[in-house]
Amino acid sequence: MEAVLFDLDNTLYSAECDLFSLIDVRINRYMAEVVAIAPTDVDGLRRRYWKDYGTTLQGLIRHHVVDPEDYLDYVHAVDVGSRVSVDRELKETLNSLPLSSYVFTNGSRCHVDRVVTALGLDGMFTDVFDIRIADYQPKPHPDPYQHVLDKLNLSGEQCVMVEDQLPNLETAKQFGMKTVLVGAKPTDAQEHQYVDAYLSRSADIGLLLEKWLGAS
Repeated sequence: MEAVLFDLDNTLYSAECDLFSLIDVRINRYMAEVVAIAPTDVDGLRRRYWKDYGTTLQGLIRHHVVDPEDYLDYVHAVDVGSRVSVDRELKETLNSLPLSSYVFTNGSRCHVDRVVTALGLDGMFTDVFDIRIADYQPKPHPDPYQHVLDKLNLSGEQCVMVEDQLPNLETAKQFGMKTVLVGAKPTDAQEHQYVDAYLSRSADIGLLLEKWLGAS
Protein backbone atom coordinates (compact mmCIF):
# COMPACT_ATOMS: atom_id res chain seq x y z
CA MET A 1 0.00 0.00 0.00
CA GLU A 2 1.21 3.46 -0.95
CA ALA A 3 -1.63 5.95 -0.42
CA VAL A 4 -4.69 6.69 1.72
CA LEU A 5 -7.55 8.50 -0.01
CA PHE A 6 -9.79 10.30 2.46
CA ASP A 7 -13.22 11.56 1.61
CA LEU A 8 -13.90 15.00 3.12
CA ASP A 9 -17.41 15.69 4.38
CA ASN A 10 -18.61 13.48 7.24
CA THR A 11 -15.32 11.57 7.01
CA LEU A 12 -12.57 13.91 8.20
CA TYR A 13 -15.09 15.41 10.60
CA SER A 14 -18.11 13.83 12.27
CA ALA A 15 -21.50 13.84 10.59
CA GLU A 16 -22.78 15.28 13.87
CA CYS A 17 -21.18 18.60 12.90
CA ASP A 18 -24.01 18.84 10.35
CA LEU A 19 -22.00 21.08 8.05
CA PHE A 20 -23.89 19.86 5.01
CA SER A 21 -27.11 21.41 6.28
CA LEU A 22 -25.54 24.82 5.57
CA ILE A 23 -24.56 23.72 2.07
CA ASP A 24 -28.01 22.21 1.59
CA VAL A 25 -29.64 25.60 2.14
CA ARG A 26 -27.28 27.17 -0.40
CA ILE A 27 -28.06 24.50 -3.02
CA ASN A 28 -31.80 25.07 -2.67
CA ARG A 29 -31.32 28.83 -2.86
CA TYR A 30 -29.13 28.52 -5.95
CA MET A 31 -31.69 26.39 -7.73
CA ALA A 32 -34.54 28.75 -6.89
CA GLU A 33 -32.87 32.15 -7.13
CA VAL A 34 -30.13 31.66 -9.73
CA VAL A 35 -31.49 28.90 -11.96
CA ALA A 36 -35.08 30.13 -11.48
CA ILE A 37 -36.53 26.71 -10.71
CA ALA A 38 -39.88 26.91 -8.91
CA PRO A 39 -39.25 26.40 -5.17
CA THR A 40 -41.92 23.69 -5.09
CA ASP A 41 -39.93 21.70 -7.66
CA VAL A 42 -36.51 21.96 -6.02
CA ASP A 43 -36.70 19.00 -3.63
CA GLY A 44 -38.09 16.65 -6.24
CA LEU A 45 -35.47 17.62 -8.80
CA ARG A 46 -32.67 17.20 -6.29
CA ARG A 47 -33.82 13.68 -5.44
CA ARG A 48 -34.10 12.85 -9.13
CA TYR A 49 -30.65 14.25 -9.96
CA TRP A 50 -29.03 12.42 -7.04
CA LYS A 51 -30.65 9.18 -8.18
CA ASP A 52 -29.74 9.62 -11.85
CA TYR A 53 -26.34 11.32 -11.68
CA GLY A 54 -24.95 11.12 -8.13
CA THR A 55 -25.00 14.89 -7.50
CA THR A 56 -27.36 17.82 -7.92
CA LEU A 57 -24.64 19.55 -9.93
CA GLN A 58 -24.63 16.96 -12.70
CA GLY A 59 -28.37 17.31 -13.15
CA LEU A 60 -28.10 21.09 -13.31
CA ILE A 61 -25.29 20.88 -15.88
CA ARG A 62 -27.21 18.45 -18.05
CA HIS A 63 -30.68 19.98 -17.84
CA HIS A 64 -30.16 23.66 -17.00
CA VAL A 65 -26.78 24.49 -18.61
CA VAL A 66 -25.45 25.68 -15.25
CA ASP A 67 -21.86 26.94 -15.00
CA PRO A 68 -20.34 24.38 -12.59
CA GLU A 69 -17.78 26.85 -11.23
CA ASP A 70 -20.46 29.39 -10.39
CA TYR A 71 -22.44 26.66 -8.64
CA LEU A 72 -19.49 25.39 -6.63
CA ASP A 73 -18.51 28.89 -5.49
CA TYR A 74 -22.07 29.66 -4.44
CA VAL A 75 -23.03 26.50 -2.57
CA HIS A 76 -19.75 26.20 -0.67
CA ALA A 77 -19.81 29.80 0.59
CA VAL A 78 -20.69 28.73 4.14
CA ASP A 79 -19.22 29.42 7.57
CA VAL A 80 -17.28 26.18 8.02
CA GLY A 81 -15.79 27.34 11.31
CA SER A 82 -19.24 27.55 12.89
CA ARG A 83 -19.58 23.75 12.66
CA VAL A 84 -16.03 22.32 12.41
CA SER A 85 -13.20 22.81 14.89
CA VAL A 86 -9.56 21.79 15.27
CA ASP A 87 -9.01 18.02 15.61
CA ARG A 88 -5.58 17.57 17.18
CA GLU A 89 -5.93 13.80 17.43
CA LEU A 90 -6.62 13.48 13.71
CA LYS A 91 -3.64 15.71 12.99
CA GLU A 92 -1.38 13.49 15.11
CA THR A 93 -2.73 10.41 13.31
CA LEU A 94 -2.13 11.85 9.85
CA ASN A 95 1.32 13.06 10.82
CA SER A 96 2.32 9.55 11.89
CA LEU A 97 0.84 7.58 8.99
CA PRO A 98 3.42 5.59 7.01
CA LEU A 99 1.54 6.28 3.75
CA SER A 100 0.88 9.48 1.83
CA SER A 101 -2.55 10.97 2.52
CA TYR A 102 -4.85 12.60 -0.04
CA VAL A 103 -8.32 14.12 -0.06
CA PHE A 104 -10.67 12.66 -2.69
CA THR A 105 -14.04 14.41 -2.62
CA ASN A 106 -17.14 15.31 -4.60
CA GLY A 107 -16.79 18.82 -3.21
CA SER A 108 -14.67 21.70 -4.51
CA ARG A 109 -11.05 22.57 -3.74
CA CYS A 110 -12.07 25.80 -2.02
CA HIS A 111 -14.39 23.82 0.27
CA VAL A 112 -11.60 21.35 1.01
CA ASP A 113 -9.25 24.19 1.92
CA ARG A 114 -11.77 25.75 4.32
CA VAL A 115 -12.53 22.44 6.05
CA VAL A 116 -8.88 21.39 6.30
CA THR A 117 -7.98 24.77 7.81
CA ALA A 118 -10.86 24.61 10.30
CA LEU A 119 -9.69 21.14 11.36
CA GLY A 120 -6.12 22.39 11.80
CA LEU A 121 -4.84 19.99 9.14
CA ASP A 122 -2.99 22.38 6.83
CA GLY A 123 -0.03 20.61 5.25
CA MET A 124 -1.23 17.14 6.21
CA PHE A 125 -2.30 16.07 2.70
CA THR A 126 -0.01 15.50 -0.25
CA ASP A 127 -2.70 16.57 -2.73
CA VAL A 128 -6.43 17.12 -3.19
CA PHE A 129 -8.65 15.55 -5.87
CA ASP A 130 -11.98 17.34 -6.10
CA ILE A 131 -15.08 17.17 -8.31
CA ARG A 132 -13.06 18.57 -11.22
CA ILE A 133 -10.83 15.47 -11.47
CA ALA A 134 -13.16 13.85 -14.05
CA ASP A 135 -15.04 16.79 -15.60
CA TYR A 136 -17.44 17.09 -12.62
CA GLN A 137 -18.36 13.38 -12.63
CA PRO A 138 -18.85 12.41 -8.96
CA LYS A 139 -18.08 9.32 -6.97
CA PRO A 140 -19.31 6.57 -7.15
CA HIS A 141 -18.93 6.89 -10.94
CA PRO A 142 -15.72 5.02 -11.83
CA ASP A 143 -14.17 7.83 -13.90
CA PRO A 144 -12.91 9.96 -10.98
CA TYR A 145 -11.32 6.90 -9.36
CA GLN A 146 -9.46 6.07 -12.55
CA HIS A 147 -8.29 9.65 -12.96
CA VAL A 148 -6.99 9.72 -9.39
CA LEU A 149 -5.08 6.47 -9.90
CA ASP A 150 -3.65 7.82 -13.14
CA LYS A 151 -2.52 11.01 -11.39
CA LEU A 152 -0.87 8.99 -8.63
CA ASN A 153 0.54 6.40 -11.04
CA LEU A 154 -0.74 3.72 -8.70
CA SER A 155 -2.99 0.68 -8.95
CA GLY A 156 -6.11 0.30 -6.86
CA GLU A 157 -4.39 -2.43 -4.86
CA GLN A 158 -1.88 0.17 -3.63
CA CYS A 159 -4.57 2.44 -2.16
CA VAL A 160 -6.87 2.62 0.86
CA MET A 161 -10.19 4.45 0.51
CA VAL A 162 -11.71 6.02 3.65
CA GLU A 163 -15.34 7.05 3.19
CA ASP A 164 -18.69 7.55 4.89
CA GLN A 165 -20.73 6.50 1.83
CA LEU A 166 -21.17 2.82 1.00
CA PRO A 167 -21.68 3.24 -2.79
CA ASN A 168 -18.36 5.09 -3.02
CA LEU A 169 -16.60 2.25 -1.25
CA GLU A 170 -18.22 -0.32 -3.52
CA THR A 171 -16.63 1.35 -6.55
CA ALA A 172 -13.31 1.64 -4.71
CA LYS A 173 -13.36 -2.10 -4.08
CA GLN A 174 -14.03 -2.73 -7.78
CA PHE A 175 -10.68 -1.02 -8.40
CA GLY A 176 -9.04 -3.32 -5.86
CA MET A 177 -8.67 -0.77 -3.06
CA LYS A 178 -8.78 -1.55 0.65
CA THR A 179 -11.98 0.05 1.94
CA VAL A 180 -12.80 1.68 5.28
CA LEU A 181 -16.26 2.92 6.26
CA VAL A 182 -16.27 5.79 8.75
CA GLY A 183 -19.30 6.36 10.97
CA ALA A 184 -21.99 4.08 12.29
CA LYS A 185 -21.69 0.47 11.22
CA PRO A 186 -24.77 -0.48 9.17
CA THR A 187 -27.10 -3.07 10.65
CA ASP A 188 -26.89 -5.08 7.43
CA ALA A 189 -23.07 -5.12 7.39
CA GLN A 190 -23.02 -8.71 6.14
CA GLU A 191 -24.46 -7.47 2.84
CA HIS A 192 -21.52 -5.14 2.28
CA GLN A 193 -18.70 -7.54 1.61
CA TYR A 194 -16.79 -4.78 -0.21
CA VAL A 195 -16.11 -3.01 3.12
CA ASP A 196 -12.87 -4.24 4.68
CA ALA A 197 -13.07 -2.33 7.96
CA TYR A 198 -15.31 -0.07 10.01
CA LEU A 199 -14.12 2.91 12.08
CA SER A 200 -16.11 5.34 14.17
CA ARG A 201 -13.76 8.16 13.12
CA SER A 202 -10.84 8.70 10.77
CA ALA A 203 -8.47 9.43 13.66
CA ASP A 204 -8.55 5.70 14.49
CA ILE A 205 -7.01 4.59 11.18
CA GLY A 206 -3.43 4.40 12.43
CA LEU A 207 -3.71 1.03 14.17
CA LEU A 208 -5.68 -0.43 11.27
CA LEU A 209 -2.98 0.52 8.76
CA GLU A 210 -0.29 -0.90 11.03
CA LYS A 211 -2.19 -4.19 11.09
CA TRP A 212 -2.62 -4.29 7.30
CA LEU A 213 0.95 -3.29 6.57
CA GLY A 214 2.26 -5.83 9.05
CA ALA A 215 0.30 -8.56 7.34
CA SER A 216 1.54 -7.69 3.87
